[in-house]
Formats: sequence, structure tokens, C-alpha cells
Amino acid sequence: MADEFAVCVSTFYEDLAERLTNGAIEGFDEEGVSAASVHTFEVPGAFELPAAAKWCAESGRFAGVACLGAVIRGETDHYDYVCAEAASGVQRVQLDTGVPCAFGVLTCNTMEQALARAGGGKRDQGRNAAIAVARMARLRTDLEA
Repeated sequence: MADEFAVCVSTFYEDLAERLTNGAIEGFDEEGVSAASVHTFEVPGAFELPAAAKWCAESGRFAGVACLGAVIRGETDHYDYVCAEAASGVQRVQLDTGVPCAFGVLTCNTMEQALARAGGGKRDQGRNAAIAVARMARLRTDLEA
């Protein structure tokens, strides 16, 4: 198994992206993955996360990919489409490639809800995504041994 991990992060909400990425670095550290082994790739929005995750997974460089971002409900149905496609796309990448991918995309009604889930603590989705993908990569390695 590769010892490197990828973080694909949507920068549509730059402040949330930074907070989620920082949380992911902390989560990886908790799982014994050094910050030097975590490579961050920025994409414009959550809709683009599956493509970035696929490219990272297919590169063979990474044991896992944490996908991070935020989609905040607006006045149109756009929210529903972006959330659904981002989630199903990330899931499809991990099932098609066998490389664990974590879905750390906040899907919230308000910015306040997003901030509460992207700033440290138990509900930090960046941290939780990193921990999940590191543990799934470890499981994959254990099963292949």
C-alpha cells in the first residue's frame, strides 16, 4: 500500500475549505500519517470532487482520498443535484478503483451549520473524513496480506 494520501478539496467556500483541510491534516496525524504524506488538490466546487478523486485513485500514488467541501442550500434545486452527484460520484470512484475515498462534504442549510462542522471537535468533517479513509486503507492492506 502507498503511504501517501490525497485530499481533494472544493474551494467554492474558501474559509470552509481551509478549515476542512486543516481538520483532515489533524485526522491523518491522529492515524499516524504525517502531514508530509498528505497531498492537497483543489477543485472549484463539490461537483468536481469525483473527477479529482478518480485521477488521484488511478494514479497509484495514494492509499486513499479524502474528498472535502461544502454545499449550502440556496433558493433553487441546484443544492440537491450537486449533493447527490458529488456523493454518488465519490462512492463510484472507490468502488470502481478499490482505493478508499471518504465523503467529507458538508451538506448544510446554513453557513452557521457548516462552520459548526468544519472547525475542530468531534463533528469536524475534515478530520472525520481523514480518519475514515486512513482506517479503510489500513483495512484494505490487512485484507490483502
